[in-house]
Amino acid sequence: MRNEKYLSLIKPFETRATKRVLQVNPTIAPTRIEPEKTIIFVYEYDAETANYQQLNNVEDCYKYINSSKNTWINFDGLRKADIDEVCAHFGIHPLIAEDIFSSGQRPKMDELNHLLYCLLNMLFFNEEICSVENEQISIVLGSNFVLSFQEDATRDVFNPIREKLKMPGSKVRQSKADYLFYSLIDMIVDNYFVIMEQLGEKIEDLEEDIARRPDTRTLAKINMLRKEMIFLKRNISPVREMINGILRSESNLIEEKTEKYFKDVYDHIIQANELAENYRDMMMTLQDLYLNNVNLKMNEVMKVMAVVTCLLAPATVIGGIFGMNFNRIPWLHNPDGFYIAVGLMLVIPIWMIWMFKRRGWF
Repeated sequence: MRNEKYLSLIKPFETRATKRVLQVNPTIAPTRIEPEKTIIFVYEYDAETANYQQLNNVEDCYKYINSSKNTWINFDGLRKADIDEVCAHFGIHPLIAEDIFSSGQRPKMDELNHLLYCLLNMLFFNEEICSVENEQISIVLGSNFVLSFQEDATRDVFNPIREKLKMPGSKVRQSKADYLFYSLIDMIVDNYFVIMEQLGEKIEDLEEDIARRPDTRTLAKINMLRKEMIFLKRNISPVREMINGILRSESNLIEEKTEKYFKDVYDHIIQANELAENYRDMMMTLQDLYLNNVNLKMNEVMKVMAVVTCLLAPATVIGGIFGMNFNRIPWLHNPDGFYIAVGLMLVIPIWMIWMFKRRGWF
């Protein structure tokens, strides 16, 4: 049932996936529709207490820059005026503010104005259209605060971190803002494996379809999944350089005891890259398998047609000889000639079938 739904959603000549993979031009201004308002969530915490509240105005978050506690401020929905205002108040460089509002950026990190900035993509798998979707997220680390900017206010992967912030004994509550910074990045990277696992299930289903009944729809599925793997690889691969940049930054914002956690994220992103590369190789293998199965099927058809042609050749020759317009043909007026001719037309093909079987030709 799932496969039939999957087949019905595929358009063999659809080009949107190709455009989505190739639409990378950071010099073009984004054309996104700004939301009516920016939704702001603030988590102020330390080892003893944790407070959570939603703010209605951007100005209400300014007081947290001088807070004695650690603060996580999450902005859902990007409005140009609000971003510029927040960045100006928190001392974020205008180049970073421009990157936050831009779209189609390559994952990267920067260290400007004594702040650490990371830009990467959260990935989601849309079961309805069987496609990988991405959401650009920007994370800024300060001395005692973390700012996160998201495009979509309806989904993210940070709920486990929010739950940990409610637990007094959790590691994130016992640590400084740099550990929260690590936790956000680690959660995004760990979600890459969830997406690849879902794609892996689709690849397994596709492999079964190729083995059972390869057709043009199967080829369309191969092309679609291949483009999804390219899109996935394009979003995951640069994160390795981003994490490596954090490890080499030697910023005072990241404590030495927190660096080992970023090394763990680095190991995870290397593993994710290798897994994405393996999946891409699997797609190439499946494409070869599809072509081989199609050729094998064609060879079987040609084999049957060749056998049928060979079996009909004696009857054609006999019928052609006795159908010639000559007055004198041996056995032409024989009263049993018809039966002899038909008998030969049957005996010779039967003998040919026996010979073919004996030689193992079919």
